[in-house]
Amino acid sequence: MTQEFCSDQRREEPEKMEVKGSSKKMIATQEEMVANKVPIPYRDHCAHLLIPLNKCRQAEFYLPWKCENERHSYEKCEYELVMERMLQMQKIREEEAKFKQAGKQGGSIPLIPKTADT
Repeated sequence: MTQEFCSDQRREEPEKMEVKGSSKKMIATQEEMVANKVPIPYRDHCAHLLIPLNKCRQAEFYLPWKCENERHSYEKCEYELVMERMLQMQKIREEEAKFKQAGKQGGSIPLIPKTADT
């Protein structure tokens, strides 16, 4: 019976979403984001910070000097995601440059193409 309880407990626990290529894990589940009406473009790794920020904004009537701590933590998370994507793109560009350099050294393209007659 204890096994049944454990398996039921696992079913109730929502699964965390993971995105390939990111160091951060999704903390907010899809169900939480739907329940809190998080817009689809904002359902990223920082959605767990956006949910309390939006609740605070609604409670404080969107006053700009309220919810500063929540806004700062959300914006910092978004900034870190942007920087991570920039670093990933830089690595991809460096790998492509290495690949192009290796291709140029190995087989050079002749200036005069060979024809079928020669």
